[in-house]
Amino acid sequence: MWRGVIYRLLQAIPVVVIFAVLVFMLLQLLPGDPAVAIAGSEATPEAIDRIRTQLGLDRPLLEQLLSWFNRLAHGDFGKSLILNQSVVSAVVERLPVTLSLAFLSLMITLPAGISLGVLAAYWRNTWLDSFVMVTALLGVSMPSFWLGILSVILFSVTLGWLPPAGYVPITQGLWPWFSALIQPAVVLALFQIGFLARITRSAMLDVLDQDFIRTARAKGVDEWHTITKHAFRNTLIPVVTVTGIIISLLIGGSVVVEQVFALPGIGRLIVQGILARDYPLVQGTMLIFGFSFVMINVLVDIVYMLVDPRVRFG
Repeated sequence: MWRGVIYRLLQAIPVVVIFAVLVFMLLQLLPGDPAVAIAGSEATPEAIDRIRTQLGLDRPLLEQLLSWFNRLAHGDFGKSLILNQSVVSAVVERLPVTLSLAFLSLMITLPAGISLGVLAAYWRNTWLDSFVMVTALLGVSMPSFWLGILSVILFSVTLGWLPPAGYVPITQGLWPWFSALIQPAVVLALFQIGFLARITRSAMLDVLDQDFIRTARAKGVDEWHTITKHAFRNTLIPVVTVTGIIISLLIGGSVVVEQVFALPGIGRLIVQGILARDYPLVQGTMLIFGFSFVMINVLVDIVYMLVDPRVRFG
């Protein structure tokens, strides 16, 4: 077990290094002079030189890269130009919003997506199967920003049931926190529900056609235990795989949803950094996102080993 965990962590190291190099090269590959883009076309040459020195752009490329990795090794992800604070502190301030949104969306996605997939597989080729698959197709086809705007118009403006935007910390009450996040959480979850339902249905169909399911039914095992204990347990590997992907998509998808619902999370922070041409903020936030995705994949592999002891690394 521990050997597999260590092996997977070692495999993640080159991925993190390559991703860090790509993020570093992002600033170098931008057209024009990044210092001019940050300072603005009306800036004086002195102001441009000051920004270039501040970002280290006046040094050789290799020296910049080594300095970049040295700062990362010390936990320095850069300093925001517009917020006048470190990228880490800016992310930590907004992390509860993004994590709350992702957590609530995941709590909606998992039971809904898995249940719909299992029901569609069990009643295959029926009206229920067709209904679930059409609903799943609609969920993965509709863009989240469009759904978010429609949701605000219907539930906030027309019906007045929920606040149209903003965030309330959970420390101020469970219901204010929930009412502020339920709309964006559902909008963010719809795509993932459709995705998870289709994967669960496909995996469940494969299992239901296996010989051990027919044997269990022939031995008189009741249908509930056949489906829940024997069939569903053998669909956990693909479901765990998709769950890891879904968590990454929920965090990444928060960029659009947080902007639509004016949530002060990490996704909106990235948009603000892009619009303000705050490249250190964008680079640092992308790095933190990338490292998070790598760690999510490592955790998924560890869950593999817990769910199915046959899965080993190394």
